[in-house]
Amino acid sequence: MGKFDGVLLATDFDDTYCPESGVVPQANLEAVAYFKAQGGTFTISTGRAHRTFAPRLSLAPVNAPVILSNGGQLYDFQRDEMVVEYTVPPTAAADMAQVGRRFPAVSLEAYHGDDVYVWNPNRWTVYHLEKAGTGAVECSIEEMPQPWSKAIFHQENELLLPVQKYIREQWPTRYEAIFSNFHMLEITAKGSTKGGMVLELARRLGIKREHLYCVGDNQNDIPMLEVSAIPFAPANCAQEVKEWGATLLPSCEEGAIAALIGILDQRY
Repeated sequence: MGKFDGVLLATDFDDTYCPESGVVPQANLEAVAYFKAQGGTFTISTGRAHRTFAPRLSLAPVNAPVILSNGGQLYDFQRDEMVVEYTVPPTAAADMAQVGRRFPAVSLEAYHGDDVYVWNPNRWTVYHLEKAGTGAVECSIEEMPQPWSKAIFHQENELLLPVQKYIREQWPTRYEAIFSNFHMLEITAKGSTKGGMVLELARRLGIKREHLYCVGDNQNDIPMLEVSAIPFAPANCAQEVKEWGATLLPSCEEGAIAALIGILDQRY
């Protein structure tokens, strides 16, 4: 028995647990090891898909299924199997092609299984693919195989804001449209969010809501911060997260997760 029995900690990966350098702070690794040794359940909740997160699994010593694709998937890497998956509706290709015609400056990146497809790539598409460590097949939106686990529009923020508004007004019951950073508007099935999936994971593990803790740095993390007993964010988080009211930790580079576990160490 340990002090963290029945406690679930779910953290965003990029810029929360792991800096852009790809080197996880040693303090985070030591703190996670302590948390698990004391009975805690640790997992990642990321916008990355299976293909782009799997190569980084060794950086995050999880002991529970991982939330992928912004809450569209729950994947058990220990068993190498999908636990839960919510794919984007089959209307997505036609709908997103309509978006592309209305907003021709944007780029679309879509995920079908472990394959990635792009249309009209721009510099933000290239940057994201390089950061994710993956290639992609370039084709028209209509030619992209379905179903998609998620899709991402890339462009400057001021050009993506009307895209978000358009999608929410045109198809309010079909899609989630939420920013994961200023240049990425993520599209998942309606109801597929990090918050919904972290609650599903907690339910499957028999963990009570009052012992669920989440931490993230961007707008797509707010749905899981909303279900957290205490919502946490690293100091480098987006202004929207700060204004929302998350409890701020040191920055990602300074070991935000280690600081969070230190707080839990005092709480339990």
